[in-house]
Amino acid sequence: MSKRAAVALVATAMAVALTACGSGGGSGDKASGGGDKQLTVGFSQVGAESGWRTANTKSVQDAAKKAGINLKFSDAQQKQENQIKAIRSFIQQKVDVIAFSPVVESGWDTVLKEAKDAKIPVVLTDRAVDSKDESLYATFLGSDFVEEGKKAGDWLVKEYQGKTEPVNIVELQGTTGSAPANDRKSGFGDVIKGDAKFKVVASQTGDFTRAKGKEVMQAFLKSQPKIDVLYAHNDDMALGAIQAIEEAGKTPGKDIKIISVDGVKDAFTAMAASKINVVVECNPLLGDQLMELIKKVKKGETVERRIKTVEGVFTMDQAAAALPNRQY
Repeated sequence: MSKRAAVALVATAMAVALTACGSGGGSGDKASGGGDKQLTVGFSQVGAESGWRTANTKSVQDAAKKAGINLKFSDAQQKQENQIKAIRSFIQQKVDVIAFSPVVESGWDTVLKEAKDAKIPVVLTDRAVDSKDESLYATFLGSDFVEEGKKAGDWLVKEYQGKTEPVNIVELQGTTGSAPANDRKSGFGDVIKGDAKFKVVASQTGDFTRAKGKEVMQAFLKSQPKIDVLYAHNDDMALGAIQAIEEAGKTPGKDIKIISVDGVKDAFTAMAASKINVVVECNPLLGDQLMELIKKVKKGETVERRIKTVEGVFTMDQAAAALPNRQY
C-alpha cells in the first residue's frame, strides 16, 4: 500500500469513528424517547381566563423546566381555532408529544388524526374531548367534573335538609361546550332533580371570567324576584357575582348562598369573610404528574386511559385554617 493510500485509509477510519460518536443514534435516539435526547413537548393551554388557569399554566411550565423538557407553549385565548392551529404547528415542528387542555369537547377528530398519522402521541390534560375514537389520544389526566357537580349538589341537599319551602337557584355556567361546564351542570342537576323544592330559575354562561360573572349576575338580580342560591362553575365567576350582589344591597353568603368550584386563594379569602358558603376543589397543580405521563407515553409504556386527581370540599368554617396552605 502506498503512503498516500495509507493516509486516506486512516482519515476515513477517523471520520467514521467521529460520526459514530457524535450521531446520537442507537437505542437512545428520539424515536425511543430514551438516552440524553431532550424531549420536546407542544402544550396548548385554554387561555388565562382565571386564577385557576394561571396556576395550572405555571405548574406545567415549572414542571417541564424541572424535568428538563423543552416546552413549546401556546395560549389559545379560549378559541378552538387557535388551539387547532397550535396543534398543527406542533405537528409541523415534529415535537415528541402534544399535550393540551381542550377549549371545548367536540370538533377535535380531524386534527388529532393528523397527529396520529404523524406518530405524535397526544395527552389530554384537565379537560376531555368527546370522540368515539379513543385511539386519537394516549391518556387523560384531570378532574372528574361530573363528580365536582355532584359534590356541589350534595352540599346543597344537606344544607336544606328538612326544609320544604322552594329554593330558587341561579347558575353561572362555564364556557359553552366545554367539558367542565357540561359536566358540572349535569352532576349538580342529577343530585337535585329528585327534590321538587330545588328549582334552577336561570342558567347562563359567564365564560369562566370574573367580569362576565359579575355582568350575568347583575342580569339575574334584575330578572329574578327571589334568588336563594348561586351555583357558579368556577371561583372567578363567583367572585364577580359577589360584587354584583353587594352592589345590589344584598349580603353574599347570607341573603344568597354561594356554591363555587375550583379552590383558588381568593375564593378561600371570600369564604373566610363569609361571602362564599362552600367551594368544591379542582386541583390545577398537574404539572409534575403530566411530565411523568409524557415520559411514559413517549417510551411506549402502558398508562391508564383516565387518571383522576384527588380533591376535597371546603366550607366556611374550614376556610380560615385552610387559607395559608393554598398554593394558588
